[in-house]
Amino acid sequence: MAKLHTSKITLTVSLDENQVPEKLKWSAEDGGINSKEAKAMLLSVWDSKNKESLKIDLWTKDMPVDEMRIFFHQTLVSLSDTFLKATHDEKMSATMKDFCDYFAEKLELKG
Repeated sequence: MAKLHTSKITLTVSLDENQVPEKLKWSAEDGGINSKEAKAMLLSVWDSKNKESLKIDLWTKDMPVDEMRIFFHQTLVSLSDTFLKATHDEKMSATMKDFCDYFAEKLELKG
């Protein structure tokens, strides 16, 4: 039997006295990332038993709103790419990309 390889991703959240994130750091040794700082993160996991998505959404108190808008836009584009890879549903992926374009236009992210 082949030996099972385990990969670990670590998230570290530093909180202020009001439990508001001040710093976010993440590490992924297999990817060569060690304690890299981030200003925001969105993590979703699928609970197959209960058929529901569980999530953690965090951002530091100094995350600028203009960067948050860009972060959300890039996340939505990435989700549409992942949806295509996972389902091979080109029509819905294109619809999602159309929404991403609309989102960017309304937030004036694209010139």
